[in-house]
Amino acid sequence: MWQAEHVKALLQQQGHGVRLLGMTTQGDQILDRSLSKVGGKGLFVKELELALEQGHADIAVHSLKDVPMDLPEGFALACVLEREDPRDALVSPRYASLDELPQGAVVGTSSLRRVVLLRALRPDLRIEPLRGNLDTRLRKLDEGHYDAIVLAVAGLKRLGLESRIRMAFEPDVMLPAAGQGALGIEVRADRHDLIASLQPLSHRADGLATAAERAVSRAMGGSCSMPLAAHARWEPDGRLRIDAAWGDPEGATPLVRAHSVAAAADLAEAGALGEDAARMLRAAGAH
Repeated sequence: MWQAEHVKALLQQQGHGVRLLGMTTQGDQILDRSLSKVGGKGLFVKELELALEQGHADIAVHSLKDVPMDLPEGFALACVLEREDPRDALVSPRYASLDELPQGAVVGTSSLRRVVLLRALRPDLRIEPLRGNLDTRLRKLDEGHYDAIVLAVAGLKRLGLESRIRMAFEPDVMLPAAGQGALGIEVRADRHDLIASLQPLSHRADGLATAAERAVSRAMGGSCSMPLAAHARWEPDGRLRIDAAWGDPEGATPLVRAHSVAAAADLAEAGALGEDAARMLRAAGAH
């Protein structure tokens, strides 16, 4: 709802009238199993796409990391907004950093990406599932079910909970998910009027960076619930650098990393950069 209100305010500044249509998705309702076991993060967008298809809504606002890499036929990603902080955060009532966590500490997350990256950093930790909205996750932490939990910095900032962040992981320590921190607006592909109207909200640099990240995921199989990380950033010389990592959830294979740098003047070049990083991951043993 914060994201929807944010986009509503931006559109009103452009002179548009906006009405919110609040909805609950399967991803909000199924909280007793990990997303990877019930259909992936696409569960957060299906009901919204149905509302678009039936004409009940004109646009849908998504966390970009929740949007499947290939949209269903007839839908389009109209724009990507300027990105919030893409990093992951450690939240703990007692410990100020990952290094301070004692041997065997319990850390909560249901993200396979975070699981494999945490195991690479601290193999001794006990990583336990954690689902629910931010309030629910923080309550479970405060009740003592976990020594620490890992959440997205962006979500905590947007809900005014930045004070709960004990440390933010730099991307070279814990690579974010593709699209993390960015908002994307989805429309029906035939709504050319809407696509044109939404362009003032589009952030070109972040749109290209997230396109490269999403290309890694698409090339690796398209699932946004696989143990895969991808993060792109602009170099001082104007080229785009992408870093990617893949891990085995069973721990049988060591973490695999890759990076690539190239010019990315348009979506095609950004996509090619992401595909190059995915090729490197596969060559190093990722699957």
